[in-house]
Amino acid sequence: MGRIVVTEFISLDGVVQAPGGEDFKYPNWSFEIDRGPAGEKYKEDEALGSAALLLGRRTYDGFASAWPQMEGELADKYNGMPKYVVSRTLTDPAWNNTTVLSGDLDSEVDRLKSEVDGEISVPGSIQLVQGLLERDLVDELHLMTFPVMLGTGRKLFAETTDKSRWHLAEPTVYGDGVLLTVYRRAA
Repeated sequence: MGRIVVTEFISLDGVVQAPGGEDFKYPNWSFEIDRGPAGEKYKEDEALGSAALLLGRRTYDGFASAWPQMEGELADKYNGMPKYVVSRTLTDPAWNNTTVLSGDLDSEVDRLKSEVDGEISVPGSIQLVQGLLERDLVDELHLMTFPVMLGTGRKLFAETTDKSRWHLAEPTVYGDGVLLTVYRRAA
């Protein structure tokens, strides 16, 4: 059975927009703060340990334009692994092993979790993550919090119709005060 694992770079004030690029007031803001070698290794191991990627359309477009030109173990993993993009407009994805999910999000994710064995990683994809959280479809949150307040930008957490409980599993500090928190759904 697959597990939905959201992985985000986030500022102290909850901004997740453009940590590594994009048109934004503070593009690449996460690269201004050193995660250190252990933080880099954590992110690489996290990606290499994923069985599949679940992406929103914007994140998919960014990944699909960058990763096919890259080389190395992580590039090989991303380029070869199954990728699922939630979109109502994308019909013919060019990136290898990509499937478009255009139906009901609950049904599509339930099917995906039954078909994929292991972690289904959801990097970035703000609107998709908000939809997954609203529908209680996320099993685990990996938040790498950078010690910076951006004051503007799209935030990860939107209002939801109900509360949800989480268990802090693994707090770790990397590099120059970058805090990794892994939260799992409370039973």
